[in-house]
Amino acid sequence: MLQAPIEGYEDAIVVPQINANNFELKQMLINLVQSNQFTGRQDPHNHLRFFNKVTSTFRHPEVPKTMIKLLLFPFSLEGEARIWLDKEPPRSILTWEDLVSKFINQFFPPSKTTYFQNEITNFLQKPNETFNEAWERFNDLLRQCPHHGFSTML
Repeated sequence: MLQAPIEGYEDAIVVPQINANNFELKQMLINLVQSNQFTGRQDPHNHLRFFNKVTSTFRHPEVPKTMIKLLLFPFSLEGEARIWLDKEPPRSILTWEDLVSKFINQFFPPSKTTYFQNEITNFLQKPNETFNEAWERFNDLLRQCPHHGFSTML
């Protein structure tokens, strides 16, 4: 008789065992995370900002914030983005930093970073654009690519 496989179902994200009394993720927090799911088509930096904001509202004295983020992050994805995470090798994401790095590399590829670095480097005020409008547009470029590599002390 054929036996059903029992291996190959592990998640990419490894969440260390939680040895905390009375720890549970509240459904309300999961719902809040799911209220702004990332599909792969939006700005991944905005998604991470929103996700960090939401997860910062939940604290447990015995559980590190990064562990809570690792637990909740899959709930923040749908569609293409969820498929991406499901295709990551099992047990390949060990830390929050690993997850952010892989997420940004997938949904904000180096070519996009290069594009924004060029836009920032070659930025010019448009004709008939006020200084304030140009400054706001410039800052929008910086926000769209937070790892632009330029000093923010302009």
